[in-house]
Amino acid sequence: MNAEYRIVVAGCGAMANEWISYVLKHAGMEIAALVDIRLESAEAMAAKHGLSCPVFTEVSRAIAESGANLVFDVTVPSSHFAIASTALEAGCHVFTEKPLAETMAQCNEIVNIAEQTGLSHAVMQNRRYDPRIRSLRELITAGTIGRTGYISAEFFLAPHFGGFREAMDSPLLLDMAIHTFDQARFISGADPLSVYCQEFNPPGSWYAGNAAAVCIFEMSDGSVFCYQGSWCAEGAPTSWEAAWRIQGERGAAIWDGRGQPYAEVITGGADSGQFLRDYERVEGAEVQMEETFHHGCLAEMFRSLAEQRPAETDCRDNRYSMAMVLGALESARRGVKLDIAEFMQIIIR
Repeated sequence: MNAEYRIVVAGCGAMANEWISYVLKHAGMEIAALVDIRLESAEAMAAKHGLSCPVFTEVSRAIAESGANLVFDVTVPSSHFAIASTALEAGCHVFTEKPLAETMAQCNEIVNIAEQTGLSHAVMQNRRYDPRIRSLRELITAGTIGRTGYISAEFFLAPHFGGFREAMDSPLLLDMAIHTFDQARFISGADPLSVYCQEFNPPGSWYAGNAAAVCIFEMSDGSVFCYQGSWCAEGAPTSWEAAWRIQGERGAAIWDGRGQPYAEVITGGADSGQFLRDYERVEGAEVQMEETFHHGCLAEMFRSLAEQRPAETDCRDNRYSMAMVLGALESARRGVKLDIAEFMQIIIR
């Protein structure tokens, strides 16, 4: 019986294991081909998972010879635009690792091609599929703290990666901040209007480029999102999920990125006359999810195909998260507050 989804996996590094393992545990899907610029990497991946599919060094040939209708892009960011455009124009849906692309112009062009072809292009934002962030979002959407005015995320870690990250110009913003920025949009349900960013490289940094940044975003719901981050912050590390405070008119929602979120809200009336009011703690609900993180995001992507609708992380939506990253970089470069809508109008020339 032919599978509904014949999948080409482009990129056979370590992360591809997560994607392949999802396919192998679900019916109606099969790996039709593996692609890597190093043929031996594709061969090794096939052997590891017991796959008998052909291996290639070019995605266009893999699609043509395998009869695929879906491409998993697990390649390096610099390849994402080429893989996406090739696959979409060849008639394949695309599910890709973050980032959507490396430039705003490329992001816009991927959106254009997806719209022209009527095919799906969705981005892996695995941190949306953490039950704890879903719980935090429910505290906000339920009106627990009232209207949101301020969101902050603190991200302070000191990973000694070695390799390409330590040589990048903007390792924190380019490689990591997309997760936190996308989380901020997910939590608030709002999109960015403007950004002011200052990048810097603190004393003691082992990165060649700027490994720290402070960003201030104006959001479409009238709130302000403030991001403070460093990838060379030794001591008192935050979670990789960041430490969050969402301030509303009736209280605050808190998530340290490790345990369950909670809120503290005013008790009694707003006109109690107290100098400092009393608060009650509201625990975030336990959110049940059949699949989480990478597999949770993949499950949503496949549901969107079955239901013939855009995925939650469809390229058209994810473009706004990418605009936060790329807009922050541009703001830091120019030293000015940047209008996001104007910045997003950049087109391929």
